[in-house]
Amino acid sequence: MTTLIIARHGNTFGPDEVPTRVGARTDLPLVDSGREQARKIGVWLRDHKKIPDVVYTSELQRTQETAKIAIKESGVSNPVYTLDIFNEIDYGPDENKPEDDVIARIGEEAIRNWDEKVIVPDGWKADPQAIIQNWQSFADQVRAHDDDETVLVVTSNGIARFAPHILGDFEDFAANHKIKLSTGALAVFTFRDGVWKAEEWNLKP
Repeated sequence: MTTLIIARHGNTFGPDEVPTRVGARTDLPLVDSGREQARKIGVWLRDHKKIPDVVYTSELQRTQETAKIAIKESGVSNPVYTLDIFNEIDYGPDENKPEDDVIARIGEEAIRNWDEKVIVPDGWKADPQAIIQNWQSFADQVRAHDDDETVLVVTSNGIARFAPHILGDFEDFAANHKIKLSTGALAVFTFRDGVWKAEEWNLKP
C-alpha cells in the first residue's frame, strides 16, 4: 500500500495582521501559530505511525518551513525535496490583496465557484488541466514503487484542492467534501488493489 499525505502549510499571518491572498509571487515565512501547526503535523505523523519515507514541498519558504518542522517533530531527519509543480497559483491582480478587495473585484459568486467547483476566477494565472495532470502524474509515480511507501507533500491552498482528482471522480468528492484544505490541515490518500482512496480530508491535527 502507498500512502500519500498532503499538508497545507501553516499560518503566515499573525493575529494583528490582515490576511491577504498569498500566491506564487508572495514568499512569506510562517508566523508563530504556523510553526505550531507544523509541529502538530509532525506529532500526528509520529503518533499515527505515518512517518514519511520521502518529503516534497513547493519552492516557497512557507511550505519548506512547515515540512522541516513537521519532520523534525516526527522524530526523523529526512531531507526535503522541492518541486515547482507544488508552487501556489498566481492570483494575478488579486495577489497579496485583502479578501474584501478580491471580492470587490471578482464578486462573491466567483469565490464560491472557486471554493466549491475549482473554477479559476478571471485574472488568476492557473491552468487547471496542467495542475490536475501534475497530481495524476505524481500519484502514478509514487504508487509505481509498490513498496509500502509513505510520501508527504506540503503545498498551498490553490494547488492542494486539485489533489482529489487522483481519485477518478472529483465531482462526487466535491459534492461530499469542502474542497478547500484549511491552513495546517492534512489529507491522506492510500493506493491499494489498484485504487486510490481518500482516508482523510481536511484533518486538523
